[in-house]
Amino acid sequence: MTPSKTVSWLVLLLAGVFEVGYALTVNGSEGFTRPGWSVVAVVFFLLTLFCLSVALKGIDVGIGYAVWAGIGAVGAALLGPVFFDEVLTPARAFWLAVIIAGVVWLKLADSPALEDRPEKTAAGVS
Repeated sequence: MTPSKTVSWLVLLLAGVFEVGYALTVNGSEGFTRPGWSVVAVVFFLLTLFCLSVALKGIDVGIGYAVWAGIGAVGAALLGPVFFDEVLTPARAFWLAVIIAGVVWLKLADSPALEDRPEKTAAGVS
């Protein structure tokens, strides 16, 4: 069963939040040498992949993956300075704004034709 567009986008947003959690905790794990951080990183990794796979049932893979990666990149870049010794320079902030604009544009340009297609299968054949 294919989830509705709205549900797919909400699950994709959740996948992006989990992706940010993964990026931050994998950094905190220091190369998976700190067990607590490492376990949390693996949990976030599994959650983000699960949510992404559910979201992609109702969103084109190219759009969904780009939005997911954009949320992860922007979130990690914005929260890195909060949790770690990282710097957010004006140049980085500008390029993050470009990524955010691109993600918004992709959402606005999302293919409405996906709802009219037959349900997707693993092989791409219905």
